[in-house]
Amino acid sequence: MKVCGFSFVRNAIKYGFPVVESVKSILPVCDHFIVLVGPSDDGTLELIKSIDSDKIQIIESLWDESLKKGGEVLAAETNKAFDCIPAEYEWCFYLQADEVVHEKYLPVIQDAMRQWKDNLHVEGLLFKYLHFWGTYDYVAKCRRWYRREIRIIRNNKDIRSYRDAQGFRRHDQKLNVKLIDACIYHYGYVKNPKVMYQKLNDFQRYKRGDNYKARNEDGTYNYSEFESIAYFQDTHPQVMENRISDLNWHILLDNKHRKVKLKNAVLNFIEKKTGYRLFEYKNYKMI
Repeated sequence: MKVCGFSFVRNAIKYGFPVVESVKSILPVCDHFIVLVGPSDDGTLELIKSIDSDKIQIIESLWDESLKKGGEVLAAETNKAFDCIPAEYEWCFYLQADEVVHEKYLPVIQDAMRQWKDNLHVEGLLFKYLHFWGTYDYVAKCRRWYRREIRIIRNNKDIRSYRDAQGFRRHDQKLNVKLIDACIYHYGYVKNPKVMYQKLNDFQRYKRGDNYKARNEDGTYNYSEFESIAYFQDTHPQVMENRISDLNWHILLDNKHRKVKLKNAVLNFIEKKTGYRLFEYKNYKMI
């Protein structure tokens, strides 16, 4: 069984993406790893080159600035990286630049890839998600955050990144997937409030157009605007240790605070009692 990882990144230092940690987190289960590096003005290319591994292939990529509507350029870059993967690799492991895998899940992931390798009806593997909020101490707990997403796919180039690189489809049809007992740690909202504000301002333009502007006029992101969060009591991936120790901002958050609409409160109660999330958007078919 041969596995190729793939990702894309642009201005990782400027926007605080843990892309080095992301790549390193799954290198042990990958035979090869392709990283597309977009035009950057902060030394991102040199940062990726600093990763000490002969598994990594770096490809410089130009972004099509005309594909800003709906974040299409993000899917385009994902597809570019995917299309560079040679046919010899059976599974393709995709991570975005702010996603990291805990080392405790690597044996589970390897076992799942081996288990379903020869069952071609299984087109991808579905992961659970932890979305961190503000600092490394809190995770978001509300319905607007997706619980699951596809991160391992067959090396079938009929499969394409969907919309703004949210997931994958084949011929615009949802993929048949198996849910595995492994989590993706999403750190996209763990940044200095000023960096977070700038990142949202810049990246939302790739989804909403050049006229988008974040709400806060003081140039900082307001992390106190949340529906519900929970204190994280487990461990982070080992590759994140240095980044966590270097955290240089402080945010006071009250995890007992709740600002939930009545409709969502009812749906959350049903989910807590039954384990089933009503009206959940699923960009996949679990089999």
